[in-house]
Amino acid sequence: MRGFLSVCVMVLGTSWAAAQETPAPTATEPAMTMDRLGQIILALDPDANFIGNGIDLVIEDIPVIVIADPTANRMRAMVPIRSAEGLEPEELMRLMQANFDSALDARYAVARGRLWGTFIHPLSSLEKDQLISALIQTVNVARTYGQSYSGGALTFGGGDSNGIYQELFDELRKRGEAL
Repeated sequence: MRGFLSVCVMVLGTSWAAAQETPAPTATEPAMTMDRLGQIILALDPDANFIGNGIDLVIEDIPVIVIADPTANRMRAMVPIRSAEGLEPEELMRLMQANFDSALDARYAVARGRLWGTFIHPLSSLEKDQLISALIQTVNVARTYGQSYSGGALTFGGGDSNGIYQELFDELRKRGEAL
């Protein structure tokens, strides 16, 4: 029982620390709509391509797909990582472990024969900074696949990763500042 309580304290402490990474918005934002989502994404990538309820964009040379459904009130950001064919049980276990602790708000998922980095959120309550953070985390789980399996916003130790994450977050936030 003591071990279980230790794990709970560790998980809750890590969750609290992760929540501290994304700055809280300073003012109440309007509900996220397809138009607002599109404006923010165009500020991040002026070459983004809109197809129906889907948007293709590129962040740091990584292709990202964003799909939103206002009727279902859902938004999904996805980054293709690799074919799911040949994923060994040990690798699948490692992906599930990462989903629990290091992928943060992004997740690894398998669909349509591919391994994806994903982020799923209700559309209407999604805030601009949450979207930017989600896109960065989704790109980071793809980048760190096979290594640290990290969403990138929370690291332990005195390394450089937090600074790198913060620089990218600040850069993308500036692009969408007027929105």
